[in-house]
Amino acid sequence: MSMSRRALAAAAVALVLPLSACGSGGDDGGGTDASGKVEGDITFQTWNLRANFKPYFEGLIADFENAYPGTHVTWVDQPAEGYPDKLSAEAAGGTLPDVVNVSPDLVAPLARAGLALDLDKAAGTYKSEYLPGAWASHRIPGMKGTYAFPWYLNTGPLFYNKALFRQAGLDPEQPPKTYDELFADALRMAGRSDGKVATLANVPTIEDFGRYGVPLMNEQGTGFAFNDPKGVELLTRYKQLYDAKALDPQALTATGESAGKKFLTGAVAMNPGSALDLGNFKKNAPSLYRNIGITDQITSTGHVNMYVMGVMVNSRTRHTPAAVAFAHFVTDARHQMSFAKKVAIFPSTAGSLDDPYFTKEDGTDETRVRIAAAKSLKNAVNYTPVLFSEQMKTALRNEVAKALQGKESPEEALDNAVSAADRLLRQG
Repeated sequence: MSMSRRALAAAAVALVLPLSACGSGGDDGGGTDASGKVEGDITFQTWNLRANFKPYFEGLIADFENAYPGTHVTWVDQPAEGYPDKLSAEAAGGTLPDVVNVSPDLVAPLARAGLALDLDKAAGTYKSEYLPGAWASHRIPGMKGTYAFPWYLNTGPLFYNKALFRQAGLDPEQPPKTYDELFADALRMAGRSDGKVATLANVPTIEDFGRYGVPLMNEQGTGFAFNDPKGVELLTRYKQLYDAKALDPQALTATGESAGKKFLTGAVAMNPGSALDLGNFKKNAPSLYRNIGITDQITSTGHVNMYVMGVMVNSRTRHTPAAVAFAHFVTDARHQMSFAKKVAIFPSTAGSLDDPYFTKEDGTDETRVRIAAAKSLKNAVNYTPVLFSEQMKTALRNEVAKALQGKESPEEALDNAVSAADRLLRQG
């Protein structure tokens, strides 16, 4: 299982959650006071983790119960497919577990429905234990508070094909570091190959607009703003790439997997990825592996994008001290480091990324990628707004496609995308 893919695929809860929805503890829940005795039975729900990590979580729960006699944790794991709908149904039906594995976009509707505990109030003493960007990732625009403990993070470099760079007359040891260099190199590669080799295989997403320095949303959280001049500029540049075949012609319908296959077969020269991809290259594309280049994400802001998972506490739990204590236990530095050594993810706790596991080279590409990613995560941000739902992502993608095909101007396309996203925001 690819952790980065799970984070990327996190979908928003589509249904509107009623404010009267109650959690597993009922309406007479434990409130926001987490200072009492840690005791009682609580339920912990994860997202598609049992198959690969059952011994880890069983050991984690046993350690917690030993540390806090009088507690009992029931672990429930839900499949990846349909998880947002499952959360919505649990919230509406009053069966939401005490402690829940969420992503920022999943916690947003729960927080707005009053079902996510504000950790700034209930557990603010733990804030300094986490990276600032990670703690901030579960804040909701227009609301005060933080609504989940940050758990594991992921990010990745850009991979590039040195052989394709060489064939285009580009220095394979000097990959693009800025957007100006990226677009210039992409146009040169398309020209040298008569349009047979594209540099990129994906259309710009909300995350790409964020990395380009486009303001995505107003501070009040009441409307989107990515149709500003800088957003139009980015889409205009992508239109130039598309017309020159420097952007793969199938990018309009590409998925992460299809773009990865394009890179694997040498049809595109650059693709984002993670340390998990290197083993795939080595096994399935040895010639690519021999020519693989690794460089940093391109960003105009100085901050790379991160994907983040969190652990939310149900505000209606009857056992607030136990639920908060367990959520913190799952996400503390010791347990995050333990989990990070079992799978290619990164801890969100302050100081953990300075561990030799994330800083000491051993000559392997896998370690090189891990070290580079860990370094970039220290000041990374989650660019995707927590209120940007799957429906909004679809609306943006559709409008981007119209602009690239010349059916609308970049200005018209982004105006329409913002109007659609704002309309969906009001409906929510």
